[in-house]
Parts: sequence; structure tokens; C-alpha cells
Amino acid sequence: MDLEMVSYLSKLGKLSFTDEELQKTAEEMTGIIEIMDTVKEIDVVYDAFADNKNVYLNDLREDASEASMATGKILQNAENSENCFVVPKVVE
Repeated sequence: MDLEMVSYLSKLGKLSFTDEELQKTAEEMTGIIEIMDTVKEIDVVYDAFADNKNVYLNDLREDASEASMATGKILQNAENSENCFVVPKVVE
């Protein structure tokens, strides 16, 4: 990455660098870009079985339905008894 591009990016980010810092930043950014180019070359294929080998579906609990709490019990402390909850207004 050239100094002109790093200088332009630093102005966009409202950063100020000395000439030495600008040169060092350009070298570091060039190194980062080279690493990313290397990573892009790696052929990665997603395999659902291999990538999820630590997930054991047999260890999950059985899904069972249960009776819900009675509406009257839930609303016994509610201010409004019209079968609903009243919450404070949070959006104008």
C-alpha cells in the first residue's frame, strides 16, 4: 500500500501521522493485505458433519408439553383486569 493511500485513509479517519508513522502504517497495512490475499487462496469447503462434530443431539432433553399457568393467577396482581398487561409507554 502506498503512502498516498494511507494518507488519504488517515484523513478520512481524522487521524494524524508523522512521516515516520505514515511509513510504518503503510508497511503494516501492506503486510495485512498480503496475509488476507493468502487466506483468500485457501480452498475451504463446508462439511456439516465435520464442522459440527462437537454437537451431540442425543444429549438434549426430550421436548414435552406442559400445562401453562392459569390466566387468573398471572393477572391477579395486574392493575388492569381486562385480561391484559399494561406496560409503560417507551416510544413516543
